[in-house]
Amino acid sequence: MKTVTDLDRTDRRILILLQRQGRIANVDLAKLVNLTPTPCLERVKRLEKEGFITQYVALLDPVKANAALCAYIEVQLSSTTTEAIALFNQQILDLEEVSECQMVAGGFDYLIKIRVADMQDYQRFLGGKLSAIKGISQTHTYVVIEDVKSETAIKINP
Repeated sequence: MKTVTDLDRTDRRILILLQRQGRIANVDLAKLVNLTPTPCLERVKRLEKEGFITQYVALLDPVKANAALCAYIEVQLSSTTTEAIALFNQQILDLEEVSECQMVAGGFDYLIKIRVADMQDYQRFLGGKLSAIKGISQTHTYVVIEDVKSETAIKINP
């Protein structure tokens, strides 16, 4: 499997720039990486085809999107059998408030990130949706007070 370390400096620079501004015009991107537009576009298409670029998205303001409250919830399952994990994974995919879910090692099994409108919305989510998932034995919630740093870009050395 090819990784970013297998790419040349120009490809890595393209990835860095596209992470910052996914809608940059190809002509402008080409100038920034010292290429003409056609070879630049060919490189972008290749990076997409090879799976380095998986999608382009718009990042929304959570307040304007009525999702100002961000919380992280530790989830511990009562059983970690293959079946219990598969069931939890399937059920968590259906919860639109969940923006991230990772299985982790340590004192609990999953860490999920949610975005909801406010504390009442969080209470409805916890009591009505998360608690309805079979196999959860315990949760601990950490409500975000302030976003000190929130990056979507993955660090790539140029």
